[in-house]
Amino acid sequence: MSKALSNLGMAMRAGKVVTGDETVLKTVRQGKASLVLVAADASANTKKKYRDKCASYGVFMAEAFSRDSLGQALGKEERVVVAITDRGFANMIRGHLSQNTEVENID
Repeated sequence: MSKALSNLGMAMRAGKVVTGDETVLKTVRQGKASLVLVAADASANTKKKYRDKCASYGVFMAEAFSRDSLGQALGKEERVVVAITDRGFANMIRGHLSQNTEVENID
C-alpha cells in the first residue's frame, strides 16, 4: 500500500476524513475540506463535478487510486470521493501523491 493511502487511513482514524457524495460537497462548500480525492475509476460526471466545485472553492483535488483501494485504506466499502479536513494530513497525502501519480494511472 502506498504511503498516501496509509496516511489516509491515519487521517480516518483521527476523524479527519469525510466520505460520500453529499457530505464531501457540503464540506467543500463550508470551506472545511483541505484536500479532495476522487477515485481514478469514478465516472466522468463525478470527476467533472468535483473538479468544478473544488476549483470554485479553491480546494486541491486529486484523481488517484481505485475506489477499492480508497475504501480499503479507510476500512470501509469502496469509496469514490473522500475529503480530508485536516491541513496537516492533507499536505502529507499530497506530498506522497505528487511522487507517484504520474505513473500510477497509465493504462
